[in-house]
Amino acid sequence: MPLVWVTGVSGSGKSTVCALLRTRGQQAIDADWEGYNHWVDRASGEVVVDPPDPVPAGWLDRYGWQISRERVVALTAEALDRDVFLFGGVENEEEVRDLFDAVVCLVIDDETLRERLAGRTTNSFGKHPEELAASLWHNARIEARYRGLGAVIVDGTSPLEEVAGAVTRARRTPRPSHPARTRPTPPS
Repeated sequence: MPLVWVTGVSGSGKSTVCALLRTRGQQAIDADWEGYNHWVDRASGEVVVDPPDPVPAGWLDRYGWQISRERVVALTAEALDRDVFLFGGVENEEEVRDLFDAVVCLVIDDETLRERLAGRTTNSFGKHPEELAASLWHNARIEARYRGLGAVIVDGTSPLEEVAGAVTRARRTPRPSHPARTRPTPPS
């Protein structure tokens, strides 16, 4: 069964789609809230346990939101028995991309991004001007980047049911199996 990475900028709808898939009984994990992602000091490599909220000026220049490869490797075992959807957006994605069978990128326009970040109540990221500027910078580049990687591009402004359907259909066209994802052959 495939392991699907669902990504996009803050406010693109990742958490909302993840929650909907869970209500349908799917194995859907929000990497931001379930311990897969963390802030890392790029200079020292240390994980930041208690990041400031909102971040001070210049903070995003030194610290990055990153995913734990070890956590994703552990998750691949679950994807051998059922479809697994991991939702998130991180700067070190290239360190884990080989573990996924499919990649889906949710894209939205800048106006929608601004509205969603300003109005959301579950997460404060993007309300601070520096965070919003970083999100808009990434938003201007994300679709071209993921098209170049062969990801499935989904319009995150479409109705939620359509977005969720596009995400779950992506699992039907996985890449060839990965050596890291195959079960060892039992000794004879």
